[in-house]
Amino acid sequence: METRLYFVRHAHSIYTPDELKRPLSDRGSKDAVRVTEFLKNEGINQVVSSPYRRAVQTVEGIACLIGKEIEIAEDLRERTLSGEPVEDFQAAIIRVWENENYSWEGGESNLEAQQRGVSATFHLIEKYRGKNIAVGTHGNIMVLIMNYFDSRYDFQFWQNLEMPDIYQLTFIGTELVEVRKVWERSNA
Repeated sequence: METRLYFVRHAHSIYTPDELKRPLSDRGSKDAVRVTEFLKNEGINQVVSSPYRRAVQTVEGIACLIGKEIEIAEDLRERTLSGEPVEDFQAAIIRVWENENYSWEGGESNLEAQQRGVSATFHLIEKYRGKNIAVGTHGNIMVLIMNYFDSRYDFQFWQNLEMPDIYQLTFIGTELVEVRKVWERSNA
């Protein structure tokens, strides 16, 4: 019995220091409509999301369309890079990807964030076995989850993600059997 998780990296958002409440930009809102249009043909049974507003806004259209409330999964939130803003984001993110155990003060290492995200993923697979689940999430945590199953999903892969982006992960039991990029922003 196959379970399909459609990891939906959130659409473009307006930058604010408030991670939890950061909203989609105008472009992001338009792309969220396109995400809904795409997902409506995928037989989505349930919608789960990070608690962050931009992730919820990206998948709320499909939840409304299928008549389901969005289930909030705290552990699908974006990884915390640091407790305080970093001076050089690029250098800071490279450092944590180079050493999976390294964390900036107040932040999570790749390994810590990955364990949190993978645990949430296994929970979804168990709870919704045989279903198609849209999962509103974030680029870094999504790639860390994918990296747990296949090391090809790494820092360089993360750098090439789009906003939004959608990857379908197909599981038989808890074994990942296929990963497909199913969203092309240029074709949306």
